[in-house]
Amino acid sequence: MSFPTQVQVDKVDYFDIESFLTEEQRAIRDAVRQWVRTRLAPIIDDYAQRAECPTHLIPEMAQLGLFGPFIPEEYGGAGLDYISYGLMMQELEAGDSGIRSMASVQGSLVMYPIWKFGSEEQRRKYLPRLASGEIMGCFGLTEPNHGSNPAGMETHFYEEGDYYVVTGSKMWISNAPFADIAIVWAKDPEGVIRGLIVERGMEGFSTPEIHRKWSLRASATGEIVLDHVRVPKENLLPGVKGLKGPLSCLNSARYGISWGAIGAAIDCYRTAVQYSLERKQFGKPIAAFQLTQKKLAEMLTEITKAQLLALRLGQLMNEGRATPNQISMAKRNNVAMALEVARTARQILGGMGIVGDYPIMRHMMNLESVITYEGTHEIHLLITGQDITGISAFV
Repeated sequence: MSFPTQVQVDKVDYFDIESFLTEEQRAIRDAVRQWVRTRLAPIIDDYAQRAECPTHLIPEMAQLGLFGPFIPEEYGGAGLDYISYGLMMQELEAGDSGIRSMASVQGSLVMYPIWKFGSEEQRRKYLPRLASGEIMGCFGLTEPNHGSNPAGMETHFYEEGDYYVVTGSKMWISNAPFADIAIVWAKDPEGVIRGLIVERGMEGFSTPEIHRKWSLRASATGEIVLDHVRVPKENLLPGVKGLKGPLSCLNSARYGISWGAIGAAIDCYRTAVQYSLERKQFGKPIAAFQLTQKKLAEMLTEITKAQLLALRLGQLMNEGRATPNQISMAKRNNVAMALEVARTARQILGGMGIVGDYPIMRHMMNLESVITYEGTHEIHLLITGQDITGISAFV
């Protein structure tokens, strides 16, 4: 009996999604895939083991267009469509969720609000430098006492001459330890949520790093502390008021996550297939056993369903017809799928699944964060429930 290998390992596009992609989209995907394999994959385990972020890769990521790829070219972006953006995030997260998070924050949570809600002067000042990686940003919404309920935020500001004075704190902020600017959401004296661009070096602004994480270890996570920070009035985002601002940014990021999680799942699946074909027990590869084949078949089925969901969502995004509810469903489904695939892949590898020689445990622990951030698994479920029934279960 023969047991061919490479065909099975590479066969992840089970419903020929490739045929829906343009030549440009394939080229973009392949360029990021090659970079991940040659530049990120060889070093990521070491950085994760040491709990350090490989910030030296930032210029290379910028050169690939990974920061704000959907931002128009006139502001330094690549002007790409949303399927291209999704494919980029998929390939990047096949490398590591934390590195994809770095790009998602820069593009969807920092560049997006400046592009959508900023003044023309703000766009010209910040976006090209963010796209090139000259400066990096972070997004301050979640607070120590307010996660799933951002409307309860305590960070606030008041007017003082030519400045707004901002006080408060934010928690679990990706990129914060090294960020040059922060998009901070705070309440004005009337209790209306507004966005401000806070710059590194402003007195009272600090970003202490969060240590001892078991997840996203190659991502820099920190707090934002705002102690009566004087922010020039021209740094207020003029184009939006209320929760619509931060939530629209989260929709863009959640869309990227719905693709990114597929990348992590594919990397785990491929590892499991390859291992099952090489690992022999009782005189034959463990891939020959029924229960192993059941695991692999179910993993590929769930990956395929997620691919189709993400592709259709990308088409709707390109047409300007995707709803926040649809994005929530895709984020929730695809991350949960990826986490289950990672857990099943770990089982196939047995004890080898927990060591850094293979990426599975790193993906699994990363996905434990991804399933919670940008809206928890439960919150996204209730968003769908509200859309079905017309009744909010949040209050």
